[in-house]
Amino acid sequence: MSSAEESRQAKVIDELRVFIKKVLSDPTIAVKSVEIARKYRNEPNANELIAREISANTTIRIPENWSRADHMFLDILDEVLDDEEALY
Repeated sequence: MSSAEESRQAKVIDELRVFIKKVLSDPTIAVKSVEIARKYRNEPNANELIAREISANTTIRIPENWSRADHMFLDILDEVLDDEEALY
């Protein structure tokens, strides 16, 4: 693994650590994020709408230019909704 790749991975890990700390310090973030994702899931440009509303309504900030961690968060939200649908 190159040092550039290791540096990118370290950055993603740092971003995820900050995110996890925010979620643990304010448990409503997870609930709000899932509700927002559910609201926009089937819309065109759903991830953009989800990112914008999460940024506006929680302490999570998803910038216009998404990082790998931001993409991972949005993908995980989609997986959570997939799992939710599979239960019903």
